[in-house]
Amino acid sequence: MCGIHGIYQLDGQSVQSAHLTAMGNITQHRGPDDEGQHIDGNCGIAMRRLSIIDLSGGHQPISSADGSRVIVCNGEIYNFRELRAELQAKGYQFKTGSDSEVLLHLYDAEGDDCVHRLNGMFDFAIWDARQRRLLIGRDRLGVKPLYVMQDGQRLAFATEAKALLALPGASTRLNREVVGDYLHLGYVAAPHTIFQGIRKLPPATLLSVQDGQVREWRYWRLSPRIDRSATAADWLARTRAQVEESVRMQMVSDVPIGAFLSGGVDSSAVVGYMARHADQPIRTYAIGFQGGEAEALYNELPYARQVAKLFGTNHREIVVKPDVIGLLPKLLWHMDEPVADTAFITTYLVSQFARQDVKVILSGVGGDELFGGYRRYLGGHYAKRFNRLPASLRRLVGATAARLPADRHSGMLNKLRLAKGFVASAEMAPDARYRSYLQVMAQDTVASLLVDGGSVGSDALARAFADAGNEDELNRTFAVDAETQLPDDLLMLTDKMSMAVSLECRVPLLDHTLVEMAAAMPADIKIAGGQLKHVLKAALADLLPQDILHRHKRGFGTPMGAWLKGALAPVLRGLLAPEVVRKRGLYRQPMVDRLVADHEANRIDGTDALLAMMNLEVWSRLYLDGRSPEDVADELHRMAQARVAA
Repeated sequence: MCGIHGIYQLDGQSVQSAHLTAMGNITQHRGPDDEGQHIDGNCGIAMRRLSIIDLSGGHQPISSADGSRVIVCNGEIYNFRELRAELQAKGYQFKTGSDSEVLLHLYDAEGDDCVHRLNGMFDFAIWDARQRRLLIGRDRLGVKPLYVMQDGQRLAFATEAKALLALPGASTRLNREVVGDYLHLGYVAAPHTIFQGIRKLPPATLLSVQDGQVREWRYWRLSPRIDRSATAADWLARTRAQVEESVRMQMVSDVPIGAFLSGGVDSSAVVGYMARHADQPIRTYAIGFQGGEAEALYNELPYARQVAKLFGTNHREIVVKPDVIGLLPKLLWHMDEPVADTAFITTYLVSQFARQDVKVILSGVGGDELFGGYRRYLGGHYAKRFNRLPASLRRLVGATAARLPADRHSGMLNKLRLAKGFVASAEMAPDARYRSYLQVMAQDTVASLLVDGGSVGSDALARAFADAGNEDELNRTFAVDAETQLPDDLLMLTDKMSMAVSLECRVPLLDHTLVEMAAAMPADIKIAGGQLKHVLKAALADLLPQDILHRHKRGFGTPMGAWLKGALAPVLRGLLAPEVVRKRGLYRQPMVDRLVADHEANRIDGTDALLAMMNLEVWSRLYLDGRSPEDVADELHRMAQARVAA
């Protein structure tokens, strides 16, 4: 919906309007339709608005009738109409049709506990002049990001980190303590960021500032309790009903909406239920890549067309051969932090395409996490069978698998890559096995690569496992996903890449009531018989055809590994050249050379590891060196041309 930002002067000085304006100007892409700010002495809150609900009357900030409470809110409260009716019955008067005003009055009625009543994706800031108190908060799953910067003089917050860097005295410094963690996972997990002095407010967290005192607390966590009282038929009925209700609820909008459609189970389910509740054909958008075998592996357009035809959608598709060299600097500037997930490129391209028609898009993000859609969720299932083999045979299989080639962008080599990874992790403890599937770079590899020994300062996975329940291995790993990869990688890139083109992306499969239901579902129901997403597929059998429900799975990414051996190879070697590595002072050059050589020879699939290193260098040129995306893109193009000519 927009971007919010604000400043609380801990030293008592008055907030300057120009500072809020500078923060908003940096994030204009998040809200090109409107802007506003409210300053009351030492506190100022502001926003950039993308108008979705109450187009004419929803200007923010919104104040209470007496002006003593003021709100800015980013995102959507999907149950705002029900809450509004309840508040009106209690005598509250509304001057707009905005969901943000509903939240403001709900705060007046219930205080900080109001967040427990909200169904939505959001971050917000409420200034309570009566108490001289600022309250900021973030939604349960972390769909919408929120960054905080605090020093002795002020506490500032913003939906994007770059807005904080617009403030006087803010400096861009690399947080070297999290570089190891970033290379290990491919993203920086909350509460840390790649910027020294800036942190993320974790999901489901509130922060208040009053009388110069800062307090922060968690208001929601997934319950570790598994519900074993329901039958398999009960779970099917619950899943079917809750998925449909989540989609229906998130269709609320005063502007045209659409859906991303890959032809996979999750996006197809979202489209199918949208079609049931729409009064006209819905708009759907799909993307494919031009090229050879590697690109063909990511081409899901035939499946998307099949689903679009089934539900009579107004379907559009785009086939691209993207200028990745030119895109990387621009997209990493929008991302704020480097990532090693190539889905950020695909998400941007299809968002840019959809934005030609709509302001709001629904996505199937989250279905794999909720219902066991990733191969890593079968690690325990198959490890039990593997470990029944005689030890001598397991050793022989392990030694053979270690020598297998690996390349995710070739059909056969990708199967060998998966087999190699499974055998290597089969005899590990569950937590270590999960880590082996998720890691971009093993911790011992990080230690060999980084000049400081590669200590993984925060180890987000260890922290998340310590907080997760122990009753069910599958749901334990989902709880870890919900604390780490989901908010800090997948949802972060979804938000940043869609909002880069002023498109609001909603994720109905991460409705918190649906998430709570899925988290309580026993593993032997969720992936019965070792079938990924068994219960979801069974629940959707009356909605989707069998060939869609049981088609080969392909992630929403790009053939980056093949590109790194082809068109991007000169850029990769240029960004990791000895003079560059020496200047940054992060890596040991022999280890860099070994990783590149092993990837090019298919000894390993180093796609994510190399992209993590490459993107960190591009990010450094943008944020540490203070260069524009256009300038860095020009340099990368020259680098590619020079290396090719040589």
